[in-house]
Amino acid sequence: MSEILRKLSGQGVAVWLDDISRDRLLTGNLEQLIREKNVVGVTSNPTIFAGALSKGDAYDTQLHDLAVRGVDVGEAVRSITAYDIRWACDVLRPVYDATGGVDGRVSLEVDPRLARDTDKTVAEARALWWLVDRPNLFIKIPATLEGLPAITQALSEGISVNVTLIFSLERYRQVMDAWLAGLEAAQAKGLNLAAIESVASFFVSRVDTEIDKRLDKLGRPELKGKAGVANARLAYAAFEEVMNSERWQRLRAAGAHAQRPLWASTGVKNPDYSDTMYVDQLVVPGTVNTMPEKTLDAVADHANVTGDTVRPFYQDAWNHMAALREAGIDYDDVVRVLEEEGVEKFEASWNELLETLSKKLVG
Repeated sequence: MSEILRKLSGQGVAVWLDDISRDRLLTGNLEQLIREKNVVGVTSNPTIFAGALSKGDAYDTQLHDLAVRGVDVGEAVRSITAYDIRWACDVLRPVYDATGGVDGRVSLEVDPRLARDTDKTVAEARALWWLVDRPNLFIKIPATLEGLPAITQALSEGISVNVTLIFSLERYRQVMDAWLAGLEAAQAKGLNLAAIESVASFFVSRVDTEIDKRLDKLGRPELKGKAGVANARLAYAAFEEVMNSERWQRLRAAGAHAQRPLWASTGVKNPDYSDTMYVDQLVVPGTVNTMPEKTLDAVADHANVTGDTVRPFYQDAWNHMAALREAGIDYDDVVRVLEEEGVEKFEASWNELLETLSKKLVG
């Protein structure tokens, strides 16, 4: 096992893989990553599934059967994605058991076209939870305004949730409030709070991509490449505030587990930056870092894991965000654009997935 990844895990950072495919499951690659790279969870999204389906022949047998049965493309996409997620859940079940249900998790996203519809998102979450039927499943719900009450409702019914597409500190606080409300409702129903898990996926690299572009236009290149990490560090400060609240302490006493911050979008887009910066600069206990395999390999090879790189740097993070404001960066506009683009990109990937499947079902 990679000594660097072992050290990262020892610092309280759960290492998850941001990828899934039938080929990865068939070849035993996921088991290998669990053994050799300390991977204890998997995330997926529409873009990942669209890419997986477009490569190789791993899905051909199932596609043939679906075509023979004459299923529509909507049923086909759910059958295919649920098959992979269920299989991955089974592979990770020993991790789930060993960690008391905290890790060993696999995430499946609701149809991104429903991101602005609360009721349909809840209905989809229920359907996917039933379809996969594994206790170590996470249902991914986007942190849109309409997604917030859906998060609360799903958690209140005992559905474990991965909240995705979080960019702003304000929205993250709203997500944590929705999570607490869901646990309180579950407690009122007499559900076992210890069985309900949640993570909050706070996106990192996309923040730098958007802000760097604006800094170039403003002629302030010296401020580039630092906003994503600063924003995430301040998110952890907000998380600590909630962890110290009486509201959380009451739920914790009743057996609830914390909603861990998950650092998402950790693949570095700018080749001028360190390819491990969104990992080794965000080391802090009680978090998850989900990485594409390229980033995972880079971390295993040469990341510099030295200890807590979040809490000692809160003031630096505040100072950098203040410098961005003074330079003319409109933070509220940045995160608004990122959320809208995030939903649009996942919708586009979903439509690409449906189009690919339609052609294969006919073929």
